[in-house]
Amino acid sequence: MKLRAAITGVHGYLPEDILTNEDLSKIVETSDEWITTRTGIKERHILNKELGTSHMASEAVRGLLKKTNTQPEEVDLVICATVTPDYMFPSTANLVCTQVGIPTIGSFDILAACSGFLYALSIGSQFIESGRYKKVIIIGADKMSAIIDYTDRTTCVLFGDGAGAVMLEPTTEENGLMDFLLRSDGTGENHLIMKGGGSRFPASHETVDQRLHYIHQEGPSVFKFAVTNMADISAEIMERNKLTGDDIAWLVPHQANKRIIDATARRMGIGDEKVMLNIQKYGNTTAGTIPLCLFDYEKQLKKGDNLILAAFGGGFTWGSAYIKWAY
Repeated sequence: MKLRAAITGVHGYLPEDILTNEDLSKIVETSDEWITTRTGIKERHILNKELGTSHMASEAVRGLLKKTNTQPEEVDLVICATVTPDYMFPSTANLVCTQVGIPTIGSFDILAACSGFLYALSIGSQFIESGRYKKVIIIGADKMSAIIDYTDRTTCVLFGDGAGAVMLEPTTEENGLMDFLLRSDGTGENHLIMKGGGSRFPASHETVDQRLHYIHQEGPSVFKFAVTNMADISAEIMERNKLTGDDIAWLVPHQANKRIIDATARRMGIGDEKVMLNIQKYGNTTAGTIPLCLFDYEKQLKKGDNLILAAFGGGFTWGSAYIKWAY
């Protein structure tokens, strides 16, 4: 019997503090109407400055362990997708394991920007399908407020903080992760980047003065690439698996911009009623958006539902996954 990796539980965490569009209009020259019409975002959650991404990720994992009735020592592997690790090293996944009491298993981070959760999900599934591991936790978590320039109105309105986590377990039923596609294109380097802090521009007085430790985004270029590639790869995975819009129960899109999400849904031939959307509440939580969508919509999901997950992010990176819901 073929083993597949099935999602057997999902949990999310959002910080308590909320930053609304009205709040932002007092910081930079913008308005609720300007932000809403261009992005679909109304508010975003912001983590306490003294806490790191591992705090949110650990809260999501604690909830996941409780929900799936899993003891920490039963977990075989933890993978955390993030672009805002607590430190360059040790990895955020290492910290999460210690914070929630998971013993000395393998754990590591994946850095693929907004596509990170899909990349981590595809990697984790291989450990399950090989028969090597029985329980793998995949986390998508980002504290975007830590790398946002709140004097730049083009980026500060877009992002929020949050985390989601899923449990992967083996199944021999006809469900779980059925197929995935991953893509990247390094020519997107200068369109969406944080230049400071790496080996090319290590932290210095100059890099701080030049504000290189914040996200830089060329909005129109990123929008153009994202609309095309997220829609194309969603259509491609449907075609590969002989699926039509009628076969799809839900599109689970990365929550970057409502116009990008709408374009993807149109390309797939599905209506708004089949699109998971929470961008209005959370903004773009980068690697956190897809698991947070699954968490928000979990009660509406039925065993056997066909889901298409799709994302596009800096790098550029993008991808899609076809999942049959397992519970």
